[in-house]
Amino acid sequence: MGLDNENPTLFEKSEERTVSEKDLDDNEAEEFDSREIFDLIRGITDPEHPLSLEELRVVDQSLIEVEDSINTVKVLFTPTIPHCSMATLIGLSIKVRLLWCLPPRFKISVTITPGTHASEHAINKQLDDKERVAAALENTHLSTVLNKCISTA
Repeated sequence: MGLDNENPTLFEKSEERTVSEKDLDDNEAEEFDSREIFDLIRGITDPEHPLSLEELRVVDQSLIEVEDSINTVKVLFTPTIPHCSMATLIGLSIKVRLLWCLPPRFKISVTITPGTHASEHAINKQLDDKERVAAALENTHLSTVLNKCISTA
């Protein structure tokens, strides 16, 4: 079986964020913002290619919404093609990375950018189901694939 998207379009990576003195001050609580969330997920690799989700423009900072005061993070991701068979795995990789990295106070929503995938409703429903996400993490094969995608982030 071949790749879904054998020749994906590549995009330029964003500049690394510069760290200020304020960022280094451990005494001051700092709110999470879309750039911080983007930095957590941009390096996740695509399951089919040795490329990051940022390089494939599957994730983009402009499609991340953070409301620290009400503990919500919403991430839209855009599969490279409308019939991408890896979309659920990509969404799961993003969700798991954020679950592992963010404080448990956050409600994390990871969904497909509207109109960009043929099965977006079904995939969004899976990604929003806590039991299905937990079951996926208990699956040894799936967990290995997820860890491989996330380990480079």
